[in-house]
Amino acid sequence: MTTDLLINIDHVATLRNARKETLPDPVDAAAAAEAAGADGIVFHLREDRRHITERDVRLLKQAVRTKLDFELSTDPDVVRICCEVQPDLATLVPERREEVTTEGGLDVIARQERLRDVVAQLRQAGVKEVALFIDPVCNEIDAAGKTGADCIELHTGDFANAKNAKERERCIEDLARAAEHAHAAGLVVHAGHGLGYRNYATFRAAVPHVREVSIGFAVMARAMLVGMKQAVREMRDLVKS
Repeated sequence: MTTDLLINIDHVATLRNARKETLPDPVDAAAAAEAAGADGIVFHLREDRRHITERDVRLLKQAVRTKLDFELSTDPDVVRICCEVQPDLATLVPERREEVTTEGGLDVIARQERLRDVVAQLRQAGVKEVALFIDPVCNEIDAAGKTGADCIELHTGDFANAKNAKERERCIEDLARAAEHAHAAGLVVHAGHGLGYRNYATFRAAVPHVREVSIGFAVMARAMLVGMKQAVREMRDLVKS
């Protein structure tokens, strides 16, 4: 099984918004990533619109020719926009206004009823796939399956941020176990958060059944030095090798 590489372009919008400019345009970044071989584009429309805006969302829907992954919370206004846009994939994620970036997976067990309602709303609107972003915990995976979601996206942030080899090994074991559990339950496995050039090979070698990965910050940081197309090609080589 090959793994697809989806590129998250949120940080392009962050740079643009820092100076309240029109450049760099995340739509242009998406086009460059696709031209370099990305299998899809990811964006997160946050409630506070700190990076991606509704204007970006509408234009990305028109421009992206590969898979389009719309990350969102269960906020009714953002869910409404996602339903209107009808991306290929909607990934439900937790969201706190004070966080710099997503810090963990959804508490699916506690929010199962609301998540079930949102999944049904998205599916009724014509969204082809719905995923839940969760920590590698088997009970949460079981709860995710009961919401009607097609996929889970495993939160890889703890693995990426592990402080030592022992902690890293524990995290990778948890991810591998969770991927096996999800696959056995009939859920498609995605993964993302903190993956990049330095740690992807370790992740790939240990975690099975991963259909696609979402990678953003590492590629955007590399693109500052070598350009978007080269950065995406280098990451694609790692994912596809």
